[in-house]
Amino acid sequence: MVQAPIPVVVNGAAGKMGREVVKAVASAEDMILVGAVDRSPEIQGQDIGEIAGCGPLEVPVVNDLQATLVLATQERGLPVMVDFTHPDSVYENVRTAIAYGVRPVVGTTGLTKEQIDDLAEFADKASMGGAIVPNFAIGVVLLQQAAVRASQYFDHVEIIELHHNQKADAPSGTAIQTAQLLAELGKSFNPPMVEETEKLAGARGTRTGEGIQIHSIRLPGLIAHQEVIFGAAGQIYTLRHDTSDRACFMPGVLLSIRKVLPLKSLVYGLEKLL
Repeated sequence: MVQAPIPVVVNGAAGKMGREVVKAVASAEDMILVGAVDRSPEIQGQDIGEIAGCGPLEVPVVNDLQATLVLATQERGLPVMVDFTHPDSVYENVRTAIAYGVRPVVGTTGLTKEQIDDLAEFADKASMGGAIVPNFAIGVVLLQQAAVRASQYFDHVEIIELHHNQKADAPSGTAIQTAQLLAELGKSFNPPMVEETEKLAGARGTRTGEGIQIHSIRLPGLIAHQEVIFGAAGQIYTLRHDTSDRACFMPGVLLSIRKVLPLKSLVYGLEKLL
């Protein structure tokens, strides 16, 4: 029997990442784009394929997530919602998707730990799979794995994340996740060598409970970049990942869409799906 294509709703479809997701889903043989949701008033009713630059897809942009999710559940396959929206709305978006039986794949960052825990509990009660992924790039997963290995031998580490100046949250979800992975070792970092004084508040970035310093940079011309810098007497070890095209995230997005289908709970991080 031929497997039905995976019905996909893209929420935030007209944004930079949303347009990339639209193109990727439209090109995937095992998926079908069934909904494009976006709040931008000037594009309502327009064909999202034309907006994304991949030709007409006969899927109009709408600003009604609930109605779109209901339509997605009428398809033969198990539906998935990919969310690239805004930190202010992502929590409700994910709860709504789970409530309607649509598996969420979330690229929007800015969710608090309490919100993630609540969504995970909500998904468990619904026996609903889903994924919250701070970064869909395979290279970031490899960077984080290398950072965890290095942190076993270095006691001093700082994280610098650099993004475009339209990113609403700081630090980035990727930087927070990287710090969380290092914290799982159960050690403290950056033991004080001197009593520091910030002449300007925030000069040293933010500091996690494990002592990891995180710095955020926002500039036009950047996309998404991260450095993890380890230091010890006489040496510096730097891990860096750079993004030059948002297309690099799409293999991870498509993999996540496929992998959430059999899940019965919400997972955090692309590495949980590899």
